[in-house]
Amino acid sequence: MGVIAEIKFKFGKGPAAPPETTKLAPITVFVGPNNSGKTKVLGELFQYCNNATTSTTDVILDKLEFAPPSPKAIEGTLRHYTVTPSQAHRMEPGQFLIGRANHGSYLAEKARFTAIMEHPQTDPGTFSCWFLQFNTLMLDGPRRISHVNSQDAGDIQSTATSSLQVLFRDDGKREQVRRIVHEAFGLYFVIDPTKLGTFRIRLSCRAPLDDREERGIHGAAVKFHADALPIESASDGIKAFIGIITEIIAGDPSVVLIDEPEAFLHPSLAFQLGKEVSRISSASGKSLFVATHSANFVMGCIQSGSPVNIIRLTYRASVATARVLHNDNILRLMRNPLLRSTGVLNGLFYEFVVVTESDTDRAFYQEINERLLRFTPSAGIPNCLFLNAQNKQTVQTLIRPLRDLGIPAAAIVDVDVLKDGGATWSGFLEGGCVPQIDRQAMANIRAAVKSKLEATGKNMKRDGGIDLLSGEDKEAAKNLLQRLAEYGLFVLPKGELESWLPQLGVNGHGPNWLVNIFEKMGEDPNNSEYVKPGSGDVWDFIATLKRWLTDPNRKGIPY
Repeated sequence: MGVIAEIKFKFGKGPAAPPETTKLAPITVFVGPNNSGKTKVLGELFQYCNNATTSTTDVILDKLEFAPPSPKAIEGTLRHYTVTPSQAHRMEPGQFLIGRANHGSYLAEKARFTAIMEHPQTDPGTFSCWFLQFNTLMLDGPRRISHVNSQDAGDIQSTATSSLQVLFRDDGKREQVRRIVHEAFGLYFVIDPTKLGTFRIRLSCRAPLDDREERGIHGAAVKFHADALPIESASDGIKAFIGIITEIIAGDPSVVLIDEPEAFLHPSLAFQLGKEVSRISSASGKSLFVATHSANFVMGCIQSGSPVNIIRLTYRASVATARVLHNDNILRLMRNPLLRSTGVLNGLFYEFVVVTESDTDRAFYQEINERLLRFTPSAGIPNCLFLNAQNKQTVQTLIRPLRDLGIPAAAIVDVDVLKDGGATWSGFLEGGCVPQIDRQAMANIRAAVKSKLEATGKNMKRDGGIDLLSGEDKEAAKNLLQRLAEYGLFVLPKGELESWLPQLGVNGHGPNWLVNIFEKMGEDPNNSEYVKPGSGDVWDFIATLKRWLTDPNRKGIPY
């Protein structure tokens, strides 16, 4: 367990929910839409680790609960941050100064220091001042790139004070960095000492023949380093990747905070970085906190095998939420091949998700929404991800885990969902989080509506949906569809996807229909034939979805 054991937020899973509190795994990943507070929470965590207090500008973090640090971390803190007192200091027996030279220090007593380290919650403020502020590392964009710059070589006979000094002396840690960098970029990380008094990072096409070729200053060593690429000539992505890896391995902080680690990185490298930092942090007992927009980075963290908590933050219409997906639930989520293949993790970074039966449905509704956002923004769904299942039976497989994460996920299915009873219908309702008590009554209505539709002798899906009915039978069918829509389960009243925009006169089915209707809808907004949003039809249908998605008191999201 890391030095931070528990986190408490100022708000919970929903508008009326109690504040969220959770025990922490070694890896905590903050996700959510833009402007949801991911970067802000890292800043508040950093401040709390420095003085164990919140400020008037803190809006997310309420408090942290600390756990005793490891003996190794305590010993390292005393070694690096015990300050030699000046003649002006009058020290009593058993007292010492802890701090940074030229940055102030704190007077501590050895007995009290030991007691605080063993029981940090008895005095969190003192624990932060004496230990945690020296062992907390923030790696935002500028900081992680700056860590690869040249560093003072220092006195080899004294305690190492920088990451490159540590790596130059520690063969094991240097080889660990070298392996990770080579797997990522195909180049070998080496430390160049040939500018006397300075350590520089270089990237070599080959590994050094031996320790002497890398760490020496004789002719062969000079040539080896001269042939290697200076880190200054590398891309920002390589610099950021190496800066993060070297600081976590060599800096050996107890708490690591990383903001947008995927910046400048190809998706595959973001995945690899997530995997490596998670393994390093978990193996060394660090508490790692990351704010990310990358599903690839999150997947890397999960695939590392390290325990991970994902915390999703949202902020909309002055309502903030925080919801935790624990490690066991994450593993259960990602073992499902369908969820992995559909990119369901991308939903973590959107405000809303719409799940359709097929890719044809997904493409059509996404295009309709994009036209609404462009020409009638009040009716379009902002920051929305459209995903497709394989059929109506697997729609529930996608929407339920998304809703468990607190993500408003609406389902769109054809009217023939009313055909199937039993496990298919009950699974559909369960996926939409319809209360158990309501399900039997809705099942009875479904069966009655199905019977009435079949009595018409026509195909409910292709011949008009519930418009095949009349009078109170049609009213009952409309009431059932409206009841489902209250839980984000939207059934096409006219039957199927191909029933939309009939005025365009498009025939066919599936992908062929999609190609033809996109051709009829046009692609140039300046063309007079280009189809823009209107009233009724699919335009009003998407507006109805939006009302459910954006309602903070919507039904169907479990608390």
